[in-house]
Amino acid sequence: MTENAPQKISVVKDMNRHFTFGALVRYTLPTIAMMIFTSLYTVVDGFFVSNFIGKTALAAVNLAWPVIMVLASVGLMMGAGGSALVAKTRGEGDDDKANRYFTMSIIFTAILSVALAVVGLIALPPLMGLLGAEGQLLDDTTLYGFIVLAALPFFALQFAFQILFSTAGKPLIGFIVIVAAGLTNVALDALFICGFGWGIAGAAAATALGQVVGGVVPVIYFLSENKSFLRFVRTRLELRPIGKACMNGCSELVSNVAMSLVATLYNYQLLAYIGEDGVAAYSVIGYTAMIFSAIFMGYALGSSPLMSYQYGARNHGEMRSILKKSLLFIALFAGIMFVAAELLAPALCAIFVSYDPELLAFTVQAYRIYALAFLIMGLPIYGSAFFTALNNGLISAIIAFLRTLVFECGAVMLLPLILGIEGIWLSVSVAELCAGVLTAIFMVAFRGRYGYGKRIVTSAASEHI
Repeated sequence: MTENAPQKISVVKDMNRHFTFGALVRYTLPTIAMMIFTSLYTVVDGFFVSNFIGKTALAAVNLAWPVIMVLASVGLMMGAGGSALVAKTRGEGDDDKANRYFTMSIIFTAILSVALAVVGLIALPPLMGLLGAEGQLLDDTTLYGFIVLAALPFFALQFAFQILFSTAGKPLIGFIVIVAAGLTNVALDALFICGFGWGIAGAAAATALGQVVGGVVPVIYFLSENKSFLRFVRTRLELRPIGKACMNGCSELVSNVAMSLVATLYNYQLLAYIGEDGVAAYSVIGYTAMIFSAIFMGYALGSSPLMSYQYGARNHGEMRSILKKSLLFIALFAGIMFVAAELLAPALCAIFVSYDPELLAFTVQAYRIYALAFLIMGLPIYGSAFFTALNNGLISAIIAFLRTLVFECGAVMLLPLILGIEGIWLSVSVAELCAGVLTAIFMVAFRGRYGYGKRIVTSAASEHI
């Protein structure tokens, strides 16, 4: 790796400025698009698997995917945690150290994900058996999981680079990479499933090769001469910054691990209450809900480097401005997504299960109940990323942990006992409401400590774009 001279003047122009609402949305738009395209991996698989292989294979994908996401979440942890550390260091004016931290984050992600891929390959079959999968469902789940787990290191790197491209000042490059990976997945799904007739193995191979594109292309970019504010440099792994990055990003890890565990718990409950059709319906809801929630997640991750930079520069006025505009964004899109989900529920569900009218009607009804969560989920998603950006991994992790492992797990176990099947679909809304209240309390409680509650006039230098 070669070390290039830092570009301190360009860095200052990049983030040390006032962001209007429109400028903030434009800055985060590539990251939002990246998260949406990443979500399309599973959605595309779901479309081809459901329509060209069948609902048993669709249920198999939904059973295997939470395990894959748990293991790949180390990429989100190092991407989010490393981004917060790197952006704060840049805000303090030390570009050389920021590049070392960036390089360490990627190396550590690669090493850890290889080890976790091995663990996943060993643990997947017995775990699926414990969940109740058997016969063809167990065979399909294991086959799909084995193939995708073989590409896990690339998937983890893709997650890490999604966030770090924004920190590097090149979110558009990150978006282009994800588009390339997504198109690879789509094209190979059509070729392997429809053309070659490889069934669920073809769906898995298409997903894995798409992840290879998403993980390898960024490595090539940062190894080459580029115009970003980050680059690979000669370094060694240092425990303190790696530990700090892990702590900063542990909320993203906890959140995704917990979401995957909750999905597994949902599958368990649905198999017990309904059977295979329930898992298939939840798969359809999960595909479209993933895209809606990706908007909130993309905005939160895309705006986090700006907050980290201003925190490092002690620009409390701009921190307050970014927070206020972010809350406005969340409120606007929460309403838009809820209305869209309610109106488009029949069309969205028909994309996947139009071949089964009874399953389609059941899925639409469930989806409209589930859609209430879109009104609330944006605040806890942003709140967790917000505290990560402030290098407070503990509060971020508390929000993520309680939101999913406590509130969602508790709701999905208790509400069905009271409300029956409807209780399963309402569980997410109840959990998000509890997490939203908790997030608001933390934001108010810490406003003095971090300064974003102070009414400070932004400096003249930072007002110029």
